[in-house]
Formats: sequence, C-alpha cells, structure tokens
Amino acid sequence: MSLNGTVQRRWWGRLRRGFVLVGLGLLVFLLVLVIRALGLSSLQPDSVPPEPLAFDEKRAVNRLSGAIRFPTVSWQPPRPRDDAVFADFRAYLAESYPKLRPVVQREEINGSLLYTWPGLEPDLPPIVLAAHFDVVPAQPKAWRFPPFSGAVEQGAVWGRGTLDHKAAVTAILESVEALVASGYQPRRTVYLAFGHDEELGGEEGAAYLAATIRQRTPHLAYLLDEGGMNVLGAVPGVASPVAYIGIAHKGYATVRLSVRATGGHSSMPPKETAIGILARAVTRLETHPFPAELDGAGRLMFEYLAPEMTLAPRLLFANLWLFEPMVKRILAAKPASNAVLRTTTAPTMFHAGTKANVLADRAEAMVNFRLLPRHDFDDVMDHVQRVVDDPRVSVELLGEHSTPPAPVSDVSAPEFGQVLASVRSVFPDAVGVPFLLMATIDAHHYEALTPNIYRYFPARVHNDDLVQVHGADERIGVDNYLDVIRFYAELIRRTAS
Repeated sequence: MSLNGTVQRRWWGRLRRGFVLVGLGLLVFLLVLVIRALGLSSLQPDSVPPEPLAFDEKRAVNRLSGAIRFPTVSWQPPRPRDDAVFADFRAYLAESYPKLRPVVQREEINGSLLYTWPGLEPDLPPIVLAAHFDVVPAQPKAWRFPPFSGAVEQGAVWGRGTLDHKAAVTAILESVEALVASGYQPRRTVYLAFGHDEELGGEEGAAYLAATIRQRTPHLAYLLDEGGMNVLGAVPGVASPVAYIGIAHKGYATVRLSVRATGGHSSMPPKETAIGILARAVTRLETHPFPAELDGAGRLMFEYLAPEMTLAPRLLFANLWLFEPMVKRILAAKPASNAVLRTTTAPTMFHAGTKANVLADRAEAMVNFRLLPRHDFDDVMDHVQRVVDDPRVSVELLGEHSTPPAPVSDVSAPEFGQVLASVRSVFPDAVGVPFLLMATIDAHHYEALTPNIYRYFPARVHNDDLVQVHGADERIGVDNYLDVIRFYAELIRRTAS
C-alpha cells in the first residue's frame, strides 16, 4: 500500500464524515423548524353552543326584505340625498319592531337613529352596536334581481344593503327584540347607533351619535361596527372560514401634486412639459412605495392564522425569524395581502390640458395613501417629497380628504375575547383573527370613548363574492342572516350580562 493511497483514503474518509455531519446538521435544523411549526398552539377559544334564541325567522327575513326596498342612497355631493326616503325608512323601523317601544328608547339625531336599552347597573360602562342604513348607488342593469327589490330568491335576500350594511341594522334590532321578548335584561346599558351617512364619512351621522353618547357616559366597554366578515377561501392553507375581526383601520390621506409650466402650441414643445414632469413624479411614487412591514395588526393576524394552516405555510409563519423576507415577498405579490404590509400608494386622478394641440400650463394629480397605524400625515408628506425630489412639483396634503389611522385595540382585552368567543359559539367552524381594516368606517368617530373598537359583520361569504360589496348582485343567504341575528344576541348576552 502506497503512502499516497493511504493519504487519499484518509482524505476521502474525512470528507465523507464531513458530509455526514453537514447532513445531520441540516436534518436537525429542519427538524427544529418542523417542531416549531407543529408546536404552535391554537389561539381559538373552545366553541360553546349559544343559548337558544326564539324569534320568528320568516318574519325576520321579510323585515330585512322590506328594509332593502327603501333606496337610502348617499349620493356624492353636490347631488342631494332624498330625505323623504330616509324619513320613510326610519318610520319603517319604528313600525316594524313594536316590542322594543316599552323597553328601548328611540331617538332621531340629525337624521340618524340612537336606541338606548337601559342596564340594571347604569354605572357599568355601556356597549355600542353600530351600523349604518345608507347605501351606495346601484346600476340595475347589472343585477339579476332589482337592487332595491329585496327579492327573496334562491335561498338569499337580494339587494343593496344586504352586506353593506342595512342587514346589520335589522339583525341587531331582531336580536334585541327577541331578547326583550324572552325577558332578558342587560346589566350594562346597550346603545344601538345607526348612522345615515357612513358612505359620505359619517360627519352628520355617527359624529353626532358619538357626541350624544359622550354627553351621557365618559367611557364605553367596547363598540362593534362593520368591518371584516366570515370569508371562505381567502387564505391559502386554511380550509375553514376566517372571521376577520378588525382591531384597527388604516388612515386615509390624499396628496395633490401639481406642476405649472408655460403653455403654448404643441408644434414647438419644450424638452419637458408639465404633463411629463408630473407623470415622472407619479411614476416614481409607484415604483418607490413605502417599505413592507410585517408587524402590528398584520403580524397579529398571522399569529392567529398560523396554527390553523397546513404544514407548508405554517412552517413559514412559525419561523419568521428565518423566512420573514420570503413571506413579505409572497404577500407583496397580491394587492390584498400587500395592503396589509405597507402604507399603500394609489394615483387616482390626473388632470391636464384643454386641447390636443395646446401645451398644458398646469398638470395635477391626486395620489391616495392608506396609512398603517404606525404612520401619520407627516410621514406621508416626507415620503412624497423625498421620492419625487423635484422642486417643480408642488406637494399638498388635502386635509379635508384625510383621516388618521385608528389606534390598535388590544387583543388581550376581555372584550376582544368575548367577541371572539361569540364568533366561535355561533360559527364553530370559523377561525377568528384580528386584522387591519383597509377602509375607514363610522367607528373612528367613537375613538375618544373607548380603546376597544372592533370591526366585524358576521356574514358568511366566499372570497370571490366580496365584489358584491358596492358591486352588483349584493345578497345574503337566508340561513346566513338568521345566524347573524343569533350572533348579535349571543354577543349581548356575553358582554352585557
């Protein structure tokens, strides 16, 4: 045996041992990742069946159908609302729920409605169940059934407001009437606050309701308004419906970019025109968005979702210390999940020019931002000016078209736990998760009254059907609607008793 052969065998032996050690190390590493994924504990409370609720189901469906027939449309100004239709709708509600009259006080406040169900212990902080009865316009030609027919067909009630958000108004009233009829009395006062102009910002409706409640009580236990729903097919790797309980909403800011230039004939254009300068500024904003951040309400949502996922996505979210950059890239690839990660940038309007052969002397663009709770208006303005980086582009925040993001409600608060428990009680197959609502709703008018604001409407929808909200063929299943009523009753029993 030669010396070279011996050395060679030793070298190959050490190399094999090295490969074995590396392989064992990788195996242990993968095992750790899998153990962390399998070790995630569900954050869902046990599902306890709700107490039975006696009510006339057919009558409840008919009353929702009747409510949909009132075209309580909030038109964009300067077109006025039809005040007579709104008055008729308020009268319809008063006539439809007669059992409430001896027990629940009803007030009309600046066109909106406030119901007060006094508690046995008036010193306890009250609760507020909020909704709105105005709706957006509808184009009848796009609908299978007329949008204000309230048609009860194919196992559903059809019409504008069945998901956003008139069905919540009638469901809340149905639940309270059923509880009153059963002899139930709340320990804490229950307010039912129904705004009439949410689709326009709630400045004449919810703002007045909140001010009225604030005059009567310094603090609320919690408020529940519209927001997330029970959505099936929204999260890859989660087979159950996901009940999205909003714990905050994004802010809303509109920035106007404008450029002034010398006009003139288009046959002798300068090197840069007002339109060209502005277009480049808008392009820079689109190609340089706010950074993606998986934190706050967005991270909480995935902490609740991860234990319910199949192994592959669960492995990623259980090991964000390693996979967070990859997860961000995956989420950023789709508009819906990208909006969870960042303050979004959306150019929405562009105005310039008067004639095809005349150089525009002014170009103007509107860019809409939806702010994460960690950002404010100064952050938006700093970002725009830094990214645009052109003194020829004037940047202006339109204050009257801007709303700051909401504070994030604490998921460790008992009130959130009771909302989640009510979800699991009525919808035992659902996975309840906190989430960040993309839109601004009436709830923001109540922020001074409680840190516990939740945004959730317990309707069941498939992810593909979310286009019905503000779209054609809006509808709610009959059985679905009856469970919505049961949810509100269960929530009142749990939180007002």
